Amino acid sequence: MRLFLNKPSFSIPINIIRSAFFNSNRRYPLPVKNHNLNFFFRRISSMATTPKPNEEGAAKRFWDKFSKESNLTLYTPFVVSLASGNLKIDTFGHYVAQDVHFFKCFAQAYELAEDCADDDDAKDSIVELRKNVLYELRHHASFVQEWGVDLSKETTPNAATTKYTNFLLATASGKVEGVKGPGELATPFEKTKVAAYTLSAMAPFMRLYVFLGNELKSFVDVDGDEHPYKKLIHKYSSESYQATMLQIEDLLDKLSVSLTGQELDTMQKLYHQALKLEMEFFLAQPLHQPTVLPLSKQHIPSENQLMIFSDFDLTCSVVDSSAILAEIAIVTAPKSDQSQPESQSQSQIVRMPSADLRNTWEMLSKEYTEEYEQCMESMLANEKVESFEYEGLKKAVEELVEFERKANMKVIESEVLKGLNLEDIKRAGERLIMLDGCMGFFQSIINNQNLNVNVHVLSYCWCADLIRSAFSSGGLHQINIHANEFEYQNSLSTGEIIKKVESPIDKLQAFTNILKNNPQTGPTNLTIYIGDSVGDLLCLLEADIGIVIGSSSSLRRIGTHFGVSFVPLFPSLVKKQKECIEGSSFKWKGLSGVLYTVSSWAEVFGSYMDAIVLGCEFVKWAERFCCRDEWFLHKMGGRIYYHNSKF
Repeated sequence: MRLFLNKPSFSIPINIIRSAFFNSNRRYPLPVKNHNLNFFFRRISSMATTPKPNEEGAAKRFWDKFSKESNLTLYTPFVVSLASGNLKIDTFGHYVAQDVHFFKCFAQAYELAEDCADDDDAKDSIVELRKNVLYELRHHASFVQEWGVDLSKETTPNAATTKYTNFLLATASGKVEGVKGPGELATPFEKTKVAAYTLSAMAPFMRLYVFLGNELKSFVDVDGDEHPYKKLIHKYSSESYQATMLQIEDLLDKLSVSLTGQELDTMQKLYHQALKLEMEFFLAQPLHQPTVLPLSKQHIPSENQLMIFSDFDLTCSVVDSSAILAEIAIVTAPKSDQSQPESQSQSQIVRMPSADLRNTWEMLSKEYTEEYEQCMESMLANEKVESFEYEGLKKAVEELVEFERKANMKVIESEVLKGLNLEDIKRAGERLIMLDGCMGFFQSIINNQNLNVNVHVLSYCWCADLIRSAFSSGGLHQINIHANEFEYQNSLSTGEIIKKVESPIDKLQAFTNILKNNPQTGPTNLTIYIGDSVGDLLCLLEADIGIVIGSSSSLRRIGTHFGVSFVPLFPSLVKKQKECIEGSSFKWKGLSGVLYTVSSWAEVFGSYMDAIVLGCEFVKWAERFCCRDEWFLHKMGGRIYYHNSKF
């Protein structure tokens, strides 16, 4: 039962769903007061975080919206190897040689944009930006001399470089849907629009490099002069590079002022496409060296199996399943002045009125909150340990076993879950909002034929049907669900729960049994557990790699008390990459006392991307692994068109 947990803050409009009120530390489920189930389903299917008041320019808004791509780029094998300092010089040489083609393309695109800009100030800014690019071109060879890279010979652009440069020049030439062809731009406004589109396809390049420079700078500072790529990383994180980035973004914002909503949408799509092409560029860099990424790098499908485990509530889902089930119960319950339907009386499923149910649920929530806090304090009663102590932690977590079982019995005896229709539960599951990137991650892992993967979800959820329906809506029928089940009578819940996973110890037992009974279990397999709460703590530690999503204060308090270290995933991968050199081997291992933290599923997703992705056409890759119902750009017949693609 998870009526209350210490959870990170989520911004959920109260008029959309009142199933949960979040603050920085606590979660109190509150029932909705709307009694229309269809209204409830429409609301839950459209639920999104409340947009913050935003007076930022278009460039910053676009960057914030598509931050997932920047995180994915950060986790490419090339960038991690660059950060570690053990990137091979021939790979680095190939990278900087490709940069020359980017600079030439940028200079040409600026020239085309200058011809389109109507405003004198805009023209002057574009001229200055073009001069900066030409300066870079002239001095690029001398800049890379210290690495022994020879740029005197012309290199052939690789496929990823060509995709971006073709895209940029097509955009700068006005070859965008809804824009007249070259030579047909009659009015100043039509020309300004093309200039704005061109800057939209260029701005993410600079912003991404500044982002990478700032992220990698800390590793250079630690290694000092010993880091071989210190000069490059300092360049990307320098004030002058950031000033150029801001100059491009400021110009983009000014050019976008007079554009319509539809034209701003086109700018956004061009920006997004450019950012994805940049990500593909980093993925395409040839690495002929051992790397820690993707996390399945040492995985040989014929010999090894990748075992991925995940919690569900607030690890995968935005809202806790207990609150959703209570919502359905309250919304569908009869009012106090309504008689029970004859069909229900005949089936002996008699339900309490919605008002009574709401009061009962609030009482259960309050009791759970108070008792959970007491349980947490009891677990922390002993003195804090100096080093990781798994057995002490396990013994402390065992205190939750009886607490969770009693809490579940209270729910059963209260009959708040009595009379729920299975079809309503399935529909709620189909409309359940998942954390951004979660579904895409599981889809990419399961659909990747180059992986031998087995995926399991371990959850306290009272109704596994809700979870099955949520994943099935994304075509994920292969995920194994381990959770409690409702008992049904003629498709109506009896109020009883078939108890399978009630506590952290039950989760650990399920985790252990799955590994034990797996016919492919072996020492070379890799087990990964992804979770967010105290209930996941033991499984997170037992797995080879335990990944914590979010910032649960109770999880960190309990873990830290027993010597568990919480370290960000990216710096940990860079550290591992330093150890990953020719002739050496490294191994992830469980019970190390170290858990890896991430802010979103994009980081988990990024840990698995590799050149396998590039075996497909980029558009197919984008359709399969990126955002649902997005517009993707295709270059067809010299013109860029939009294509509405879905999973």
